[in-house]
Amino acid sequence: PAAGLFRPGDLSAGPVPRFSAIMMGGPFMSSLPHLDNVNVAGLEEMPTPAQVRKELPLPADAAGTVATGRATIQRILDRDDHRLMVVVGPCSIHDPDAAVEYAGRLRQLADDVKDTLYLVMRVYFEKPRTSTGWKGYINDPFMDDSFRIDEGIVRARKLLIEFARMGLPAGSEALDPLSPQYLGDLISWYTIGARTTESQTHREMASGLSAPVGFKNGTDGSLETAINAIRSAGRPQGFLGINQSGRPAIIRTRGNRYGHLILRGGGGRPNYDAASVAAAEAALLRAGLPPNIVIDSSHANSLKDHTRQPAVFRDCVEQIVAGNRSIVGLMAESNLFAGNQAIPADLTQLRYGVSVTDACIDWDTTEQMIRDAADALAGRLDGRTQLVG
Repeated sequence: PAAGLFRPGDLSAGPVPRFSAIMMGGPFMSSLPHLDNVNVAGLEEMPTPAQVRKELPLPADAAGTVATGRATIQRILDRDDHRLMVVVGPCSIHDPDAAVEYAGRLRQLADDVKDTLYLVMRVYFEKPRTSTGWKGYINDPFMDDSFRIDEGIVRARKLLIEFARMGLPAGSEALDPLSPQYLGDLISWYTIGARTTESQTHREMASGLSAPVGFKNGTDGSLETAINAIRSAGRPQGFLGINQSGRPAIIRTRGNRYGHLILRGGGGRPNYDAASVAAAEAALLRAGLPPNIVIDSSHANSLKDHTRQPAVFRDCVEQIVAGNRSIVGLMAESNLFAGNQAIPADLTQLRYGVSVTDACIDWDTTEQMIRDAADALAGRLDGRTQLVG
């Protein structure tokens, strides 16, 4: 009975015909197989982005922090600001009290090194998993597999507002394509992770993000995927998403011209050394892209040993002292206390200020590492306000 519903020209000449009466009722209903949501156990409504933003509006002082953060990072990428960006903080946020304490310490340190380094707090709420594991504060804020995403998104927004009101710009991973509609007005810098840099969905999303975006090299260490992603995200895109009212929408973007490369190592090998950095710089120039490189001192660059992060950080600083001008930023995974911990069945047994995902360096090590970098680079960065190549 549905045959002949669409005749030549139907889809181009006017509205799509309504055929719900044929598909959802009548004598044929009982013979139709069940095809939709076969493996879906439940569907729960989320508050719309507009509802969440109305409940937690952006205060003027917080908006000023975000705007200043974005503008400063853009100026660093454009070589109009000589400072080195440093993105530092927990591998993932799971305890808001510990996160606020960490942010307070980082804010004070940021003031002390502001002439040389521009500190951005790493605020990761979503964690991509290779197989299974806790997926982050937004997905599972109570850490009990209840997946109260509605609660997680509100709590995440509260924390981001708190950090911004402290005057601390936030950097985060753009993982879920819908999250920026809820939180994007509070983020000054984004990353696209090694697992998602190749994803068309994430390249499209990055093209419309309101802040600069760093793309990590592939998990095998290759640069081509990230370079292609930077080029793709720099162009206008059109894709399916949601608007602030939570309705499906065709999103059309202008392209994000502040895409850049993040070296995080891969394939069991680091790529922060001078030869690897020079090769990455050359690859960006061949692709017609600015040679803007951020180096992540964790992951494969530290061989997944958090105690090696300060050595990686120091090596990169020494490259800059020796004349490198393509390294515009450094990253580190840091928490109040060192190491990591498994999530216990009894959450009261969680150790305060210790990561539940990747192992981190502690605060004392972090502070010393950053102060040493500021001292080593003091007075040496003025000549970097000019693009290489």
